[in-house]
Amino acid sequence: MRVVSLLPSATEIVYLLGLGEQLTGVSHECDYPPAALGKRKIIKSAIASSELTSQEIDWHVSALLERGEGIYQIDLEALKSADPDLILTQKLCDVCAAPYQTVLEAVTKLPRKPEVLSLDPERLGDVLKDIGRVGEATGRLKEAEEAATSLKERIEAVAVRAAKATTRPQVVCLEWMDPIMASGHWLPEMVDLAGGRESLGKVAALSRRVEWEQVLSAAPEILILTPCGFTVDRVLEEMHILTRRPGWDGLPAVRRGRVFAVNGHAYFARPGPRLVDGLEILAHLLHPELFPGPIPEDAVRIVHR
Repeated sequence: MRVVSLLPSATEIVYLLGLGEQLTGVSHECDYPPAALGKRKIIKSAIASSELTSQEIDWHVSALLERGEGIYQIDLEALKSADPDLILTQKLCDVCAAPYQTVLEAVTKLPRKPEVLSLDPERLGDVLKDIGRVGEATGRLKEAEEAATSLKERIEAVAVRAAKATTRPQVVCLEWMDPIMASGHWLPEMVDLAGGRESLGKVAALSRRVEWEQVLSAAPEILILTPCGFTVDRVLEEMHILTRRPGWDGLPAVRRGRVFAVNGHAYFARPGPRLVDGLEILAHLLHPELFPGPIPEDAVRIVHR
């Protein structure tokens, strides 16, 4: 079977199931595991996000959408060369990946029609189900069930231990810093499982814009900065966006030294297997007395005011 993955999370699932050799095409953002970097690129981005600030990225995205132009472009010749039997894509977010309709239109131009499987998880359990769906579509159902069971056991282990915590701190996770966006989808659920209370985020909902005053009113005891697609270093480069705002020094999280820049790119934004790593990282940040670590070196850094 020849598989094309247009999602970084789906690419991780493909490798999890031992299908790396069958992967004939990926998106420009598929960078894990490292072997994915050598695969044929099917998607191009209209925005050079690595060269722009958060605010500039938001401006460019908004402008493209207002003009009815796509953020992502499918290289039709590359897709034809990949000759897929199965394409893994999504309907969840037109900002995060190629729109579903764009993918379907490209499929009509292929010499033969592949199966198109849309992965649209909103919660952690949905991610586990998607692993099963990919396994079923690729003839790797047994491997998928074993992988999902292992991940589920790790999730449950975190929840059981976190339930022993004597406190449940108020947490705010920011998925973008300019404009400020509160968390959605699986992230508030992850905070809850890890023993915290997400003050602004909404489970199984799109991340949403909030005003700085709402962050101040939430008075988070722990502030997690996890901009979509950003590494820890990239978050730290833009910390001035928040630290210059009025009231920053008065936030409980700032006073207590519990502001964390995390690698959302790897552990929080992509609905794939490494979300469970993200859950374990969150548990360590919220309750180090119960979850002493270790955690990946690239995962987190404390932000000093």
